[in-house]
Amino acid sequence: MTPTRLVRGILAGAVLAIAVATPVSADPAGPTDYRSEITAVEPATPQIEASILGGDSFLQLRVEPGAEVTVIGYRGEDYVWFRPDGTVWENLNSPSRYVNEDRFGGGDIPPNATPDAEPDWEQVAEGGRWSWHDHRAHWMQETRPLGRSAGDQILEAVIPLRVDGADVDITVISTWMPAPSPIPAWLGGLVGAALAGAAYALRRRNLPAVAAATPLAVAALVVGMWQYVSLPAETGPRPLWWALPAIAVVCAMGGMFAEIRGQRFTADAALLLIGFELAVWGAVKRDGLGAAIVPTDAPGWLDRFTTAGALVGGVGFVIVALWSLFVAPARRRRVVAPTGGSPTEVTGVSGSRAPSG
Repeated sequence: MTPTRLVRGILAGAVLAIAVATPVSADPAGPTDYRSEITAVEPATPQIEASILGGDSFLQLRVEPGAEVTVIGYRGEDYVWFRPDGTVWENLNSPSRYVNEDRFGGGDIPPNATPDAEPDWEQVAEGGRWSWHDHRAHWMQETRPLGRSAGDQILEAVIPLRVDGADVDITVISTWMPAPSPIPAWLGGLVGAALAGAAYALRRRNLPAVAAATPLAVAALVVGMWQYVSLPAETGPRPLWWALPAIAVVCAMGGMFAEIRGQRFTADAALLLIGFELAVWGAVKRDGLGAAIVPTDAPGWLDRFTTAGALVGGVGFVIVALWSLFVAPARRRRVVAPTGGSPTEVTGVSGSRAPSG
């Protein structure tokens, strides 16, 4: 791999990282310090099942086949309609539809969306299941609740439905959760630093440094895919959760193959790309390091451990790769000149000798 191709590879990785880092929905689930819970469904009915996703981010409703359910919006209008055939429809003339595009209610409401407008239904799902930001189910401010502390209940609200023509109320409470233990994040950072140190030691001994980065790339891929499949598509799970570590794993495989073929420069370039992808992945997920809840079905400690490891280790791999690509070769170059001043020996990047001029 030439330096030009190396630069192109780095730029391609950067562009791809930026592309997959863009959310596919207006406001996907993110780390939070609040947990919302369904405390009551009154009157109780077997036709529906309500749950909270992402700690407090989305309300999910499942409706049994044959039942008809309408979710009532914030201003009393029909908002979401679950038909008996399992299809789910959203009212384009409901103000709630647009307010719910953003967790904090920042969506713009068009003039046609009024509580008195005739419903204009658009199908959004099948299978009798749908999830949405419902602002009655979570804390609506970016600032902390005044006069409250971790462990306190911060809200209680009711979400009204019509189930087969009968009024049903879902009661939701939200609690400010204590901060998580910092130990997993610190341990993850230490492991990441240790793996970066191992990569440096391996390269100093002319061994495959990319081998030290591979376990971390695989771990990030597992954790990222776990998070991605934990949330339904309508909540906007972010492809970068799995795409960035997947690129790192592919680069690790390519780097090992390059090592087998004796292409050390290519292997070090692969290590550089691995470090870049892992560092970006860790930086994007860094908010979860201190948040009480991370939107994933994976254990919170595992997500924090891997995120910190990727962030620290990724930066370390970049440093090791840059050292191996540019600093170490310069130090290995030796020009031995006899008395006459003519160079007789040059050791290049690969360590081979060139005849004297």
